[in-house]
Amino acid sequence: MFSNPVLLGALVLLLVYLFSCIRIVQEYDRLVIFTLGRVTGVIGPGFQMVYGPFQIPRRVGLRITTMDVPPQDVITRDNISVKTAAVCFFQVADPLKVVVKIQDPMIAINQIAQTTLRSVIGQHELDELLSDRETINGKLQEIIDKQTEGWGIKILSIELKDVQIPDTMKRAMAQQAEAERVRRAKVVAAEGEMQASEKLAQAAQIMATQPGAMQLRQLQTLMEIAAEKNSTIIFPIPVDLIEILHRAAGPRN
Repeated sequence: MFSNPVLLGALVLLLVYLFSCIRIVQEYDRLVIFTLGRVTGVIGPGFQMVYGPFQIPRRVGLRITTMDVPPQDVITRDNISVKTAAVCFFQVADPLKVVVKIQDPMIAINQIAQTTLRSVIGQHELDELLSDRETINGKLQEIIDKQTEGWGIKILSIELKDVQIPDTMKRAMAQQAEAERVRRAKVVAAEGEMQASEKLAQAAQIMATQPGAMQLRQLQTLMEIAAEKNSTIIFPIPVDLIEILHRAAGPRN
């Protein structure tokens, strides 16, 4: 059967060709197949056959990709110049669109992220940029995702990772924070004085209705003072007591 060398050579060449057509596609990859210049499908993962040179495969990864957005000089809504950077997480949702619709997805996403970052931050004040990053991140993700949807790319999230403000603004913010702490301390002290005055007023009313309470309070104060051995105690004698003693002694002859 294989005595004909031409037939044997053709069979060997066919086997070599078929062996060269074998493709092992990883679970996280897909192959977009172009047959004579036209897209004929997306294959993978696992064992696949690509019949070249009539078919040309383009490999597309499906794993999440991380991309740094370079620092951008932005002016906030309250006219403060800041420099901010971000990091973008995205994933291929449609391998066919990624190959056919866009030439270089990484460059395109990077450019859109930069322009969107400047636009969105310019709509917010500095305080919002520092304290409400989750809202800004969500807005960035929504805007960029709408633009990349037609390319078969899903923007999972974009996070602001660094916000640099001028040194003069840092000093102003530090002074503002210090003034706020002083204000709060004064408010707390005033509230404490008010509560203390209310308690003293209540105590005065009780002592006014109970004459013996004042004497007990004086004795308690003397006991507290007596604990200090180096103190000199001047004991005040009530005027009422002096009058009682004078009456008891009677008039002198």
